[in-house]
Amino acid sequence: MGAVELMLIRHGESAGNVAASAAQAAGAEVIDMALRDADVPLSPTGFQQAQALGKWFAALPGTERPESVWCSPYLRAQQTAEGAGATRFPGARSSIRTDERLRDRELGILDLLTSAGARARYPEEALRRQWLGKFYYRPPGGESWADVALRLRSLLADLDRIEDGRRVALFCHDAVVLLMRYVCEGLTVEELLDVAARTVVLNGSVTRLVRPSGGGVWRSVSFSEVTHLEAEGTPVTVHSGDTDVQPK
Repeated sequence: MGAVELMLIRHGESAGNVAASAAQAAGAEVIDMALRDADVPLSPTGFQQAQALGKWFAALPGTERPESVWCSPYLRAQQTAEGAGATRFPGARSSIRTDERLRDRELGILDLLTSAGARARYPEEALRRQWLGKFYYRPPGGESWADVALRLRSLLADLDRIEDGRRVALFCHDAVVLLMRYVCEGLTVEELLDVAARTVVLNGSVTRLVRPSGGGVWRSVSFSEVTHLEAEGTPVTVHSGDTDVQPK
């Protein structure tokens, strides 16, 4: 058997999210960020979102609270988990389990470039991506969505082995949330891309997948839910990843 519930939490707004949105709005080619992706911290708003998450978790009935916490090694995810008090969840294990398979998608040579910058500096890659589509396109030195899905399949096998019968919170990234739905729910590539085209995984949002028997296909009961932020008067921030989600 295996885990019975997954709570997929996208990290709070990060300094990188703010810088990327500013660069896109200004039509700049390069995102002004002097840190590697793994070291990008939360913004002040991101810390507020993490605290709102913590209040929501604390108010959950004992039968609904996470019993284990797994987290991306990237700083923004770690700060979200810590800000949400993940090590203090009643009934949960006392430590956060860090797993590199929950890290964000790696962009290789396109890292720190806006979509305009990628087209201007690597026009041949823009054409290759347009031809292959988002799911299969792998930037040199980076990962495709298919690559991320492969590492998540490996992660899920370990989750089922380690977390049998338990509810698990996973602090991660927008692409990881979407691809966990793809793997767990058995979505087609077309269904996944349609979800990605219609919905942004919001900062500090919660997506819940359940499987009461501990086996078989997962079922989504909420997706990119932010009522816990709204209840605390915490800003809801919209920072989408790559918007070119449909193959062309």
